[in-house]
Amino acid sequence: MTLAHKLAEERRARLAAQRLLEMKEAELFSANRKLGRHARALSDRIERTEAEVVNVRNENRQVKSDLSVAHQKIEIAERRLWHSIRTIQDGFAFFNADNEMVGANDAYLSIFDDLEDMKPGVTYPEMLLVLTDEGIIDTQDLSPAEWRATMLERWNEPNPKPRVVRFWNGLYAKLIDERGPDGDVVSLALNITDTIRYENQLKKARYQAEAASRAKSAFLANMSHEIRTPMNGIVGMADLLVETGLGEEQQLFVETIRNSGEALLTIINDVLDYSKIEAEKLQLRPTTFDFEQCIHEVMRLLQPSARDKGVALLVDYDLFLPTQLVGDPGRIRQILTNVIGNAVKFTTEGHVLISITGKSQNGVCDVHVTIQDTGIGIPEDKVGHIFGEFNQVEDEKNRQFEGTGLGLAITKRLIELMGGRIWVTSEEGAGTCFGFQVSLESDPADELEIVKPDIAKALVVDSGELTRGILEKQIALLGITCSSANSADDALAMLDEGFGLAVLDDLQGAMDGFDLARQMRAKRPDLPILLMTSNAGLAEADPARASVNAVLQKPVPRQILFRHLMSLGAPETKAPPHPKAPMFVHTRSAAPAPPPRPMIPNENSRRALRVLAAEDNKTNQLVFGKMLKSLDIELTFANNGIEAVELFQSIKPDVVFMDISMPKKDGKEATGNIRALEKESGAHVPIIAMTAHAMAGDQEAILAAGLDHYLTKPLKKSLVIEQIKAVQLEGVRPAVPDQLG
Repeated sequence: MTLAHKLAEERRARLAAQRLLEMKEAELFSANRKLGRHARALSDRIERTEAEVVNVRNENRQVKSDLSVAHQKIEIAERRLWHSIRTIQDGFAFFNADNEMVGANDAYLSIFDDLEDMKPGVTYPEMLLVLTDEGIIDTQDLSPAEWRATMLERWNEPNPKPRVVRFWNGLYAKLIDERGPDGDVVSLALNITDTIRYENQLKKARYQAEAASRAKSAFLANMSHEIRTPMNGIVGMADLLVETGLGEEQQLFVETIRNSGEALLTIINDVLDYSKIEAEKLQLRPTTFDFEQCIHEVMRLLQPSARDKGVALLVDYDLFLPTQLVGDPGRIRQILTNVIGNAVKFTTEGHVLISITGKSQNGVCDVHVTIQDTGIGIPEDKVGHIFGEFNQVEDEKNRQFEGTGLGLAITKRLIELMGGRIWVTSEEGAGTCFGFQVSLESDPADELEIVKPDIAKALVVDSGELTRGILEKQIALLGITCSSANSADDALAMLDEGFGLAVLDDLQGAMDGFDLARQMRAKRPDLPILLMTSNAGLAEADPARASVNAVLQKPVPRQILFRHLMSLGAPETKAPPHPKAPMFVHTRSAAPAPPPRPMIPNENSRRALRVLAAEDNKTNQLVFGKMLKSLDIELTFANNGIEAVELFQSIKPDVVFMDISMPKKDGKEATGNIRALEKESGAHVPIIAMTAHAMAGDQEAILAAGLDHYLTKPLKKSLVIEQIKAVQLEGVRPAVPDQLG
């Protein structure tokens, strides 16, 4: 190999080495660049990590600070909570799932009287054992073991019910335990000693109040009985004396005795009604009745006293308001009697007008009744007290009118019991207007069917403008055109105007109703004439009665007026029909009278009705005997219940009148003995209670003892005779003369 060749190879090797070096240097440069970038990235990460570490350290310091503050707050809250729990008087304790006490306040532990074992860690069963062994708890009717078993059973329930316990010192605690989801229990022991004592005081006060109420009721019942018993003699004998031949002065004396007795009886009834209302024992007995007729019955009752003073009684019943309503007719009649009676009592001249209006919707009538009078009125300062108990309009020193002052108070309570309201407006010296509103169901089944009579025009003659207006409205409802005259002269002057009917008042100044009727009859013999009078009984007995077609008692009930008009306008003239019988007749009997039995025609072969009367009071025996002296009966008296049972077996009466309060054996017990005797024979003799017991519940108790009917004293002769008339037996003569034939 030549030198040149070697140099060339060396040069090539050197060039290759140089290229290799350059390559390695490039690689090294590239590696250095990468290493630098990596170092810079690592440095950046280290810086970021250091920053994060610093942040974490700062956060840790903050968290530690916050935790320290939170722990401090928790400790403060716990101290405050336990301080609060310790200061309250009610017990408070925690138990874990193993029934171990975790903690309790002083009130909870105080009942254990500082026993050393009563501290956190003690179990609930151990606490129960201490309570019974130390005599801390009053187990009442249970033995200690039974009481602990009952309490443990309650404790283990998911939701223990509250339990009241009594401790040895008379304290009461109400245990309320709430179990958590992990089995822990929060236990409260509430001190209810004051509540229990207050409840006991209330019970004692209630017992005393009930005892006082019972004593008052017993006193009222006893006083009612004791007063009614002699009142039966007073009123009964007065009634009998009226029927005897008396002189004018004697008649006045007897009427005074009777009226005074009835006034005293009204006072007794007011007091009894008020006591029933106060005791909330007064009950309503709704039934269908004729409201319009009920008003007129009250008006007829008050008519004599109004007539004596010359006071006109007027009724204006809404022409489109139903009359058949559902309510307690006895109480409604009592309301009307109280309010209208007051109006009549305090009115010396003028009139008393009763207006009834209202509307009927969906079978219910909203009835408004106003009673307007022209009496003395009520002073403005006393209007607000008119419905108070024992209040009178007059001053106590110069009283002119008698009364208990309970009538309007009872009326207000009765109306409120019916869900209604009552009000009054008045002006002293110018009259008073009372009004009340009640809602009553309507019963259209027995409403009067109105048929237009064959009368075109009617003449109404009355000096009173109100009366004429009411009559004109009522007559116009039948399609009859009305004209009116306020005097007899005007009426006679108008007679030629073709009237088909004349309705006259009984007093027309110098010419009375009959005189006017006779003059009208002379001019128009065929003219139907109706006479309205405040004393129909006296008018019927007047020789001039033949001059009119009918006599109507004022105020005239609308239905009675309509029946007369329809009868007069019928194609064939005939006597007016009898007024429709009332839908409701108030009696004291609780059961209907037995149906009549066939009577044997041969009068001589029949015996008298046997009547047994059990009555221990000799005066009442005398009154009862005199009441029935005109009857065809055999009357026997028993002086007590024992004699009544004995005489029942010996004389075999057809009807028994039984006093309830009698010595040795009372009427209810005697009736029970009689009913027991009747079970053997299968017979049933009517037994009628005649009693002075008139308190709430007396009637029900008496009838439940087996009696058939109930009469209160003072006895009414008509009611006693009604019961006797109802007994009609084969082979027995009629006891009452009007039953003959």
